[in-house]
Amino acid sequence: MEQLKKIFPSMRYFEELDTLPQNYRWFITQENKVIGFDNNELTNKDVELLSTFLKPHNIHLPQPSELEQLWRKRISQPIEKKVSPFRFVYFLIKSDQIDTQLFKEAIPNTYGKDVPILWENEHEGIIIEEKPAIPEESISYEQIIDVLMSDLYVNISFFVGPYIDTLSELDQYYESFVTSSNIAFTYSDQSVVTYIDAISYHFVDQAEQNFLDSVKQLVLKELIEDHELLHSIKVFIQSNLNVTVASKKLHLHRNSLQYRLDKFVDKTGIDVRQFNEAMAVYLVILSMMHKE
Repeated sequence: MEQLKKIFPSMRYFEELDTLPQNYRWFITQENKVIGFDNNELTNKDVELLSTFLKPHNIHLPQPSELEQLWRKRISQPIEKKVSPFRFVYFLIKSDQIDTQLFKEAIPNTYGKDVPILWENEHEGIIIEEKPAIPEESISYEQIIDVLMSDLYVNISFFVGPYIDTLSELDQYYESFVTSSNIAFTYSDQSVVTYIDAISYHFVDQAEQNFLDSVKQLVLKELIEDHELLHSIKVFIQSNLNVTVASKKLHLHRNSLQYRLDKFVDKTGIDVRQFNEAMAVYLVILSMMHKE
């Protein structure tokens, strides 16, 4: 490091700073120290050279722990190895809503132990959760959302993956999981989405837009602009076609929801109380939820 200091006099250790200097590029050393250099002092070749033995670091993100660095290595250099079952849980926080360090400090309280967090940026990342030995001790992500809302006033969404027990091809799995997360958050308005939920989103996302537009007109007909009715139908389908459960979620009287269901059947000729017909309608409604 002394040699680097001679070559780049602007080099600073983050832990020794009282205020954050402007226009600095940051790296993590093999000793897990954060150091920075004035960008004006670096050429593109300098950055490439430094990146060969230092890890680039976003200074606005928490410094990665040894366990988090291990998981980064497992992802970038996958090996054939069986491990205790674990799953990726992608989280999305509304931009500029929380300090990342506060979030990192709050997460162990919700899990009852330290868990690795791999940040994608300042409001998205992946939590790596080990499968509990006792199924009854499984984490409820709806409850985690309630806790974080209460303690940190943060609006967060989760995409929960399946448990896996191998590090083989973890790099490919990581990339596909991030893609699935983005698709899930694009089509779902739920706070917690599972990988099973996301399968239908993938079907919609892969379909040609011309096909989706055509089917939307054929299925929904004159109701295509009746967003309140379509929302009610979507919630009804998501409630396992249960009128009582759906009406509670919608804060509607049971008879009011029944009227909307009858109206939909009358206008479209499709009975959403039948599973096959409901599934087709659900996919069409999903296709209308794409958020630009």
